[in-house]
Amino acid sequence: MPVTYTIDTKEKVIRTKCFGIVTLAEVLDHFRVLEHDPDCVEYLDVLLDLGETNSVPEPRQIQAVLHEVEKIQKKVRFDACAIVAVRDALFGMMRMFETLAERYFRVTHVFRATDEAEIWLVLQRQQSSGHSLEDERIPDKVAS
Repeated sequence: MPVTYTIDTKEKVIRTKCFGIVTLAEVLDHFRVLEHDPDCVEYLDVLLDLGETNSVPEPRQIQAVLHEVEKIQKKVRFDACAIVAVRDALFGMMRMFETLAERYFRVTHVFRATDEAEIWLVLQRQQSSGHSLEDERIPDKVAS
């Protein structure tokens, strides 16, 4: 399956990963599944890992995805969104997504490495909750 996800209900993070050639239909299916997932409630941060994605969306496809993000806000609101994109063309398109998605996320940022994205999400949670670095532990896989 080209689009998979897990929801960490404790940390309130959805980690979505895309593999290979990803079609718009597959992304839209992801949102349909997410809409019915009982763990997808209230507020979630997003880690979108496109590190193993070989396709690059067109601007009209990005608009279609943003429309789905808008529709799903009836069920869940997204706070911080970290996007991992390794390939240059995909990185550039995700920067465009970052700009266009401003109204759907408190903050969005594109990264080249998953570890950097994970650390940034932890820092964003701390900022939005007012906790200090000692109040929240950085995940083991990021800290090492």
